[in-house]
Amino acid sequence: MSVRKIASKLGLSPSTVSLALRSSPKISADTRERVLREAEGLGYKPNAKLNELMSHLRLNGSGPTVACFGVISFYDTLRPWEGSRHLTAVYEAMRSRGEALGYRLESLGLKAPGMNAARFSSVLDTRGIQGLLCFGSPNFEEEFPKELDHYAVVTIGLSISTPLHRVTSHFFNDLYRTLERLHAMGYRRPGLLLNEYEEGRTAHSYPSAYLGWCEHALGNASLMPILRTTEVSAERTLEWVLSNRPDVIVCVHHRREVEKLQMILEGNGMEVPRDVGIAAVTQLLDGTRFSGMQQNQRLMGEWAVELLVSRIMNQDLGIPTNPRIEMVESEWIEGETLLRRQWR
Repeated sequence: MSVRKIASKLGLSPSTVSLALRSSPKISADTRERVLREAEGLGYKPNAKLNELMSHLRLNGSGPTVACFGVISFYDTLRPWEGSRHLTAVYEAMRSRGEALGYRLESLGLKAPGMNAARFSSVLDTRGIQGLLCFGSPNFEEEFPKELDHYAVVTIGLSISTPLHRVTSHFFNDLYRTLERLHAMGYRRPGLLLNEYEEGRTAHSYPSAYLGWCEHALGNASLMPILRTTEVSAERTLEWVLSNRPDVIVCVHHRREVEKLQMILEGNGMEVPRDVGIAAVTQLLDGTRFSGMQQNQRLMGEWAVELLVSRIMNQDLGIPTNPRIEMVESEWIEGETLLRRQWR
């Protein structure tokens, strides 16, 4: 099914259809959705190799590249997403969106035994791979190898200190929106229980949002001290709760620790949500009874692919002078750990 046939069925010009299939900002969202629905219904798939060839010809007359994106990370394992439901969801969204745009994904071992940056670059060139999707690094200060600075790279999250185009959750806004929602429900003493690792990995976005919101909404930026932990422990948690008396606890932790928080509270005579509410801000909440913000892995994966395709089409290669950061807002999950309160 050609672009011209899709255009004819929708009463649009072929150029409009072509731009819509490439997610061009020149095309309205409604038109883009119409085109994508029609294309999907007709089984249309773009020829990524041809798209890249035409892009090269328009820009500099160079030859085509293979329609493949390399998937890399600075973790010790080849496929770090296989050990994480969160990363698995991001990867599957990447794979699905890449396939829809005519690209396949190939996992490449940047940290494989005996591999170095120069050799890895040779592997990429041999396979004709210009685009890399990166799952980041366990080391926040990781530098992207200079030997790989002539490829198009999009990374997930804020790890890797080298300026790269990246897609990440909107951490600041996620917490701010959570506090706004809690306030609308009648909560007036929100406390923040924060994973120290997440604080560092998100560039201190969570305490910034918390203190800023408290000052704006409650007129007191030091409403109560933030409880920073690596794990939720009974002793520290109970001391903090009894000293500060939060009516709701915003818990930024892995969901295992959120579950532990509820067990500690209820094991010491505080019923959730009657006596104190819990709002989780975490990667995954589906399948739990917790209310809160869950990261949108689907959009993160899709946007990463779309951003990389855009870079390839425009031959925007190398480490960017002005990196583009796309922030994805999390989704609110309605659970059973909050209730509407009457404020007196």
